[in-house]
Amino acid sequence: MSKEMKTIGVLTSGGDAPGMNAAIRAVVREALGKGVKVKGIKRGYAGLLQEEIIDMEARDVSDTIQRGGTILQTARCKEFTTYEGQQLGAEVCRKHGIDGVIVVGGDGSFRGAQKLAALGINTVALPGTIDLDIACTEYTIGFDTAVNTAMEAIDKVRDTSTSHERCSIIEVMGRGAGFIALWTGIANGAEDILLPERYDYDEQKLVNHIIENRKRGKQHHIIINAEGIGYSQSMAKRIEAATGIETRATILGHMQRGGSPTCKDRVYASIMGAYAVDLLCEGKTNRVVAYRHGDFVDFDIDEALSMEKSIPEYQFEVCRNLSI
Repeated sequence: MSKEMKTIGVLTSGGDAPGMNAAIRAVVREALGKGVKVKGIKRGYAGLLQEEIIDMEARDVSDTIQRGGTILQTARCKEFTTYEGQQLGAEVCRKHGIDGVIVVGGDGSFRGAQKLAALGINTVALPGTIDLDIACTEYTIGFDTAVNTAMEAIDKVRDTSTSHERCSIIEVMGRGAGFIALWTGIANGAEDILLPERYDYDEQKLVNHIIENRKRGKQHHIIINAEGIGYSQSMAKRIEAATGIETRATILGHMQRGGSPTCKDRVYASIMGAYAVDLLCEGKTNRVVAYRHGDFVDFDIDEALSMEKSIPEYQFEVCRNLSI
């Protein structure tokens, strides 16, 4: 018989993502509706170790669903990667009467949840990352907002690139994953996209493509460059030297993490937050909430972390074919 869930802790960890507040709001209100108390843990695992823990009521999450970032704040925590730090985290949970913890973050945050579960604290993780790089799920909280933010910014860069007949290299986020680059490459009609999973580092092919397009009367050339490749500024200088065409690099950076979440990020994050509470109240632990094939489901964290994710081949082919 599983222990009765009386108090749930919730934290956001790693990089912030639009929609995290919607998830927090759902956790608080779903739990309170079940008669379960909620404690907010500020600044992720770092705040857990420092006992930055607050009681949360329904009014504490009012007027937050439309806000970007995370009202609980977030931080990286090297100490929590050690066994001593993990033990301390479990002890702090017990000290504050926290029976289960909901963690919103990426794969690094999942590993922290996994360690807490092994130490007897029931945990459920939600995929909160703009990178869409968690293999067990087709959706991650924040990706939809981030990719729309990037798309709108790239449209603006295209306008000025066309006016000046430039080549523009636009660098988008994603760490080692190319999903934001892939989606914006298709959505913005980019002439080239550079993905960490596919790029062969042959710049001469880029140069040839730019020159061929200019001969055909193309007034601009948009290259979407993923963060995992980087070096956009130096690439721009080399391309300009090789083509004689003015080339500028724009790094969109952390603007992609901010902003009011889209409808999809608000709704999906809300459902995932409520789902996580339901799992804990059922006595489940060491679980990840995911979205697959049109349904919200859950996986064992160990299984989720062992999965691999790559760029869909057909989507990449479509992107390449449409850029002709």
